[in-house]
Amino acid sequence: MKNILLIGGSYGIGASLTKIIANDNNVIVASRTKPQDEINNVKYLSFDALNDEIDENELPEIIDGFVYFPGSINLRPFKGLSIDSFKQDLEINVLSLIKVLKSILPRLSLSNNSSLVFLSTVAVSQGMPFHSSVATAKGAIEGLAKSLAAEYAPKMRVNVIAPSIVDTPLANRFLNNEIKIQKSAEKHPLNRVGNKEDIAEIIKFLLSDKSSWMTGQILSVDGGLSTLIKN
Repeated sequence: MKNILLIGGSYGIGASLTKIIANDNNVIVASRTKPQDEINNVKYLSFDALNDEIDENELPEIIDGFVYFPGSINLRPFKGLSIDSFKQDLEINVLSLIKVLKSILPRLSLSNNSSLVFLSTVAVSQGMPFHSSVATAKGAIEGLAKSLAAEYAPKMRVNVIAPSIVDTPLANRFLNNEIKIQKSAEKHPLNRVGNKEDIAEIIKFLLSDKSSWMTGQILSVDGGLSTLIKN
């Protein structure tokens, strides 16, 4: 069994991932809140990525997989964004990730083939209006991932998923009625928005040995938005 640490995995994509990997892995979920439906063989830790240091005494000696879920969707015109807005997005998306990584790096290094998965956004590659703050933060994640992948190969693999909009609590204000859902769906060649399982299944693959020849990759899981012109 692999030891998998999920940061912020109590709802949304993280909760979906936990359900599909819990039977075959030792899963630790460190999050601010516990899920409504806890899974018996999953260990849940109270952890605020912004403010807490993770309790290493609660972690296994070896960590084989790591996924960082905390993020933000702060969409506003550039002229309306303060420097503090950029700092806040960088703090939750990048700096808190780095803080956790530094604390668990020795445990990841003890694994024969540890796999790290980060989350970005299609807005980094596409350039979308009102995305300047979140695209800055997520772009930093992509750069960090590629650098770490090069530095720690072959012992450690690092990959990033860059989705378009996914129906999760984080995106609720953009998908909270049928009109919004339809308008978002129509932007994608596959004519729908993403769901939690779409992303969770890709993360499961990246954590598994089936992806053992993949590292330093940015995977666009976006209904074709980043590469296709909709017919």
